[in-house]
Amino acid sequence: MTDLASVDRRAALDGFGALAPQAPDALLGLIALYRDDSRAEKIDLGVGVFRDDAGLTPVMRAVKAAEAILLREQESKSYLGPEGDIGYAELLADVALGRELARSPRIVGVQTPGGTGALRLGAELLRRALPGASIWIGSPTWPNHAPIFQEAGLQARAHRFYDVASAQIDLAAMLEDLEAAAEGDVLLLHGCCHNPTGASLSTEQWQSITDVCAVKGIIPFIDLAYQGLGDGLDEDAWASRALFEALPNALLAYSCDKNFGLYRERVGALWVQSACAEQSEPVRGNMLALARSIWSMPPDHGAAIVRTILERDDLRNDWMAELAEMRNRINMLRQMVAQSHPGLAFIGAQRGMFAMLPIDKNAVTSLRAEQGIYMAGNGRINIAGLSKQNMSNFVAGLAPHL
Repeated sequence: MTDLASVDRRAALDGFGALAPQAPDALLGLIALYRDDSRAEKIDLGVGVFRDDAGLTPVMRAVKAAEAILLREQESKSYLGPEGDIGYAELLADVALGRELARSPRIVGVQTPGGTGALRLGAELLRRALPGASIWIGSPTWPNHAPIFQEAGLQARAHRFYDVASAQIDLAAMLEDLEAAAEGDVLLLHGCCHNPTGASLSTEQWQSITDVCAVKGIIPFIDLAYQGLGDGLDEDAWASRALFEALPNALLAYSCDKNFGLYRERVGALWVQSACAEQSEPVRGNMLALARSIWSMPPDHGAAIVRTILERDDLRNDWMAELAEMRNRINMLRQMVAQSHPGLAFIGAQRGMFAMLPIDKNAVTSLRAEQGIYMAGNGRINIAGLSKQNMSNFVAGLAPHL
């Protein structure tokens, strides 16, 4: 007699047999290697978090003050709904898009779990609205970009963007590749502080991209993850705002991880602009339905912190002051690197936490093994991992490879 329980168990176990093994995350492996390295002079340039001159990622003063206020005044931990903290999304929209544009009836926004959640929600919305559309992603980019959109069912297509050897944006190659884009395709853009290159588009280059989107009917999807860490809050957002003002449809994914130092709180937002105000309510309804099915309700604590900071002038001003300190530190380090070696001069003109060194994988491995300098395999470094104390060791170790 057949043991039905055993048959059912075998079937259940075999049900996962079709899953292919997945390659381990290279950055997580790098973290483990750095942690196990006992050398006192080791340098961590891999993990993409802000660090002060002591190598710490501090909690911002305004964040601590906002948490104290919430501890005293917050009356409930009940659900807020799939849209999250509405006040947070409205106040943050003013920061990202500017008050006048943020109040447009064509724009709707919701809170998301981090910038990654915003990207995924936008991807799901695009798949529902534009089945068959492709999303064009520049090379190189953040390694998680393509998987986010592919897992949502969109076809990810690469276009050339940055030439590592010359340390320059190759706009001509980008525009040439985008000739193959169809009407209704989507173009992923870094709003500022490009990850991983640090390269910034000029005003004229942004205008060329805007013109291509307008002529071909391409929808821009902007990833704005580092506002305030490049040249300033308004300066870092002007390109995103210009695209929203010039084009009928646009999406903006936002992260508060870096500029509020809320990495582990997962604080983000997604704003979508429609061609006309009549489309806003269907867009909002679909965003909320998708959010409900993916994460149901977003986490609240980080969003409540940001809302508390933005609605109080004293906390907002202190946040902006500390953000300026962070930005100035990053830009100071960029100038130090740029002045240290002719082969690194390009880093001084770039912005944000990241840069790509013009070295190969063998050099990356050698720097890690022989000098204790840890970075991503493609030569991407986190500028904020440098300091006045370790700068000379970094330059001395890197110089033979340039």
